[in-house]
Amino acid sequence: MKQIAGFGCLKNAFCLLPILFAALAGTARAAEPTVELLWPQGAPGATGNAPADKPTLTVFLPENVERPTAAVVICPGGGYANLAADHEGRQIAGWLNSFGVAGFVLEYRHAGRGYRHPAPMQDAQRAIRAVRAGAKRWNVDPTRIGVMGFSAGGHLASTAATHFDGGDPTADDPIERVGCRPDFLVLCYPVIIMGEAQTHRGSQKNLLGDKPDPALAWNLSNEKQVAPQTPPTFIFTTDEDKSVDPEHSLRFYLALHRAGVPAELHIYRSGRHGLGLAADVPGTSTWPERLKDWMRGLGLLKKK
Repeated sequence: MKQIAGFGCLKNAFCLLPILFAALAGTARAAEPTVELLWPQGAPGATGNAPADKPTLTVFLPENVERPTAAVVICPGGGYANLAADHEGRQIAGWLNSFGVAGFVLEYRHAGRGYRHPAPMQDAQRAIRAVRAGAKRWNVDPTRIGVMGFSAGGHLASTAATHFDGGDPTADDPIERVGCRPDFLVLCYPVIIMGEAQTHRGSQKNLLGDKPDPALAWNLSNEKQVAPQTPPTFIFTTDEDKSVDPEHSLRFYLALHRAGVPAELHIYRSGRHGLGLAADVPGTSTWPERLKDWMRGLGLLKKK
C-alpha cells in the first residue's frame, strides 16, 4: 500500500480485503488501495500537525473497468468519538469494488481527535469535492458520486446530503471550485435526530458538546433539512437496534417522501447496532443485495 507522511501502512489483511471480496463475488478485481490527504495544505481549523489533525481518503478502485464508474464516499460510524473503519469502511469498499464501484473511505475528524462541528461536515464535503474533482484520475463518473454512512457516520452522510453548495468559482484551490452535493445517499442504521428525546446522546455530545445551541441542534437534525434537492436515498436499519432507535430512519424517510425525493427504506427484524455487512444475520444479510438492486434501478451501475 502506498503511504503518506505520518501514516503507517494498514495491516496486510486489510489491504487484501477488496481482492478477497472480488474473488468471492467472481466479478471485478480491486486495485491496491492508496491513502490521500484531504487537505494537503492543512485542514481548516486544525489544532495541530499530527496524523489526528489530517483527515484522509483511502481509495479503493476496481480493476479492469474501462469506462467511468460510480463512486461512493464511505463514512464509518463510531459515535463521533472514533471510527469503525474496518467493518463500516474497508469491508464496504471491498464489496463495492466487487461489482465495479469505486469506494473512498473517509477518515474524518471527530471528538476522539479533539474536533467537533463543523470539522466532520467540512471533511465530508471536501471528500465529495475531491472525488468529483479527481474523477478523471480515478476513472469515476462525476455525476454518479454518492455518500454512504453508518450510525454516526450516517448522520454525517445525511448532513452532507442536506448541507451542500455548488462550490466557490473564485477559490484558488481547484477542489474548492467543485460542488459537494452527492448524487445519491445511502444510510445504514443512521443517527439523524438532534436536540430531542430520541437523540443519540453520545453522538450529539461528541459533535455539539454538553449544551448545544438549540438552533445548531435543529440545523443538524437532518430530517428537518430535507428538501426536493436532497439526493435519492436508500436506508436500512433493524427493529432490534437498541442503540439508535429506528425512528431516526423512519423520520428521514418520511421527510424524503413528503419532499418528493425518491427513497427506499428497509427495516429488518434481526440485528444489533453496528452490524456492517451483516453476513451472519439471516434475513438482514440481504441488505447489500437490496442496495445493489436499488443502485441498478437508478442507473448508477450502467456503463456510460
